Amino acid sequence: MTSTRPYLIRALYEWIEDNGMTPHILVDADQPGVTVPKQHVREGQIILNINPAAVRDLRLGNDWIEFNARFGGVARNVQIPISAVLAIYSRENGQGMAFGEEKTDDNEPPPNAPSADQPPAKPPRRKPTLKIVK
Repeated sequence: MTSTRPYLIRALYEWIEDNGMTPHILVDADQPGVTVPKQHVREGQIILNINPAAVRDLRLGNDWIEFNARFGGVARNVQIPISAVLAIYSRENGQGMAFGEEKTDDNEPPPNAPSADQPPAKPPRRKPTLKIVK
């Protein structure tokens, strides 16, 4: 299945904007593919204002977030893989969502999944019971 992260980012971005707040994203700047101004990175992370007034050509795609912005008066192209986004939130009140690590290998079976040479285990059968609820 595809990741839910890009869909949640877009939904929260729209929700923050609809409420007149300023959307910010927290990015893991050490991940491969992250193109941000390194002089603004602190402890491997960077916080970016993605308000339409602060950026140009914002694209919130399924794989990348891309936009142009000015940092210290210098125009820069910013590219962030979706997997590098750690959180999206409102600057004014901090409401939003933080994301945990995601597995990137879609071919890996979930833990406890039966292997191809093993038949699936049958769940134990239990006798049905009724319970009186008052």
